[in-house]
Amino acid sequence: MTEDEKFMKAALAQAKKAAAIDEVPIGCVIVYEGKIIARGYNKRNKEKNTLSHAEMNAIRKASKYLGDWRLEGCTMYITLEPCPMCAGAIVQARVDRVVIGSMNAKAGCAGSVLNVLQERRFNHQVELTKDVLHEECSSMLSEFFRELRERRKKEKEKCI
Repeated sequence: MTEDEKFMKAALAQAKKAAAIDEVPIGCVIVYEGKIIARGYNKRNKEKNTLSHAEMNAIRKASKYLGDWRLEGCTMYITLEPCPMCAGAIVQARVDRVVIGSMNAKAGCAGSVLNVLQERRFNHQVELTKDVLHEECSSMLSEFFRELRERRKKEKEKCI
């Protein structure tokens, strides 16, 4: 198992925490000097907060750990390609590298819809590695949304 796979597995463990509280299963870990310094998972519904994405939660914890808003020297592992908000925060935090499990064709900003992380006009660009443990990351999301659709269908049928 590679280092990237090892840390992506840790991000997947965070995604499972999100799924356990009925959140979209996206997880994130931030690594500094070979050690996980922050973990995060989606809590938007639980906290009723648009900003409570896995990446934002992890960035907040990593900044506190390092005592700086700059996360230079850090690598972020995310199970799903970041949205525009999170991609912007990653650039602003000066994260060196991002490793992505699954791409997001509808809202991804690391190359799918836009590539905020590597926009040359910004003062910081992020090194990218994509599709690490892609199948595991992708299937977790697919399964979550399949079950959600089934639940909503059953709820709708009860109302009829």
